[in-house]
Amino acid sequence: MTRKFNLFLFSLFFFHLLTSCSGSGSEASDQGKDIRVKKEDLLRANRFLAGKDMELIEAYVKRRNWDIEFSETGLGYQIFEHGNGTKIEKGRTITMEYKLSLLDGRICYSSDNDGPRSFRVGQGGVEAGLEEGVLMMREGDRARFVLPSFLAHGLIGDQNRIPPRAVLIYEIEITNVSEK
Repeated sequence: MTRKFNLFLFSLFFFHLLTSCSGSGSEASDQGKDIRVKKEDLLRANRFLAGKDMELIEAYVKRRNWDIEFSETGLGYQIFEHGNGTKIEKGRTITMEYKLSLLDGRICYSSDNDGPRSFRVGQGGVEAGLEEGVLMMREGDRARFVLPSFLAHGLIGDQNRIPPRAVLIYEIEITNVSEK
């Protein structure tokens, strides 16, 4: 199946889930129970998939002997070179040199090919795991982040170079932090 078809099925499922909430009396009560069961099933499936991501990540990190720490959200991070520049805070714009790859080593995006990446921290538009990671850094720092799929592009990937449910490895250097 194609990605677009998978996305269509996923969207159709959630549309059905949302529209099946209408009704009255015992029918609405039965539908409410069905919704709770479906929600519990989805939560169980999400926990299972997140657990599988973490198993993959832990094995990958162990094979490479990386000294990675994990945040409460599941982000793997290692700041291996410390700069002495401005601390990154929400509202600041950062510029970074980067390489973004998959666990199999394929490079998806890099500043070597696509140029440096800039974004305003706290405004969205980047992976949740990347945003979380850069908030631990300052200008001049070099780091590695391992993003489980739920902190990256999730179930559908980026519809370009990042496949669905992909765990991502970011290697970055913060080259500029602008003032608020």
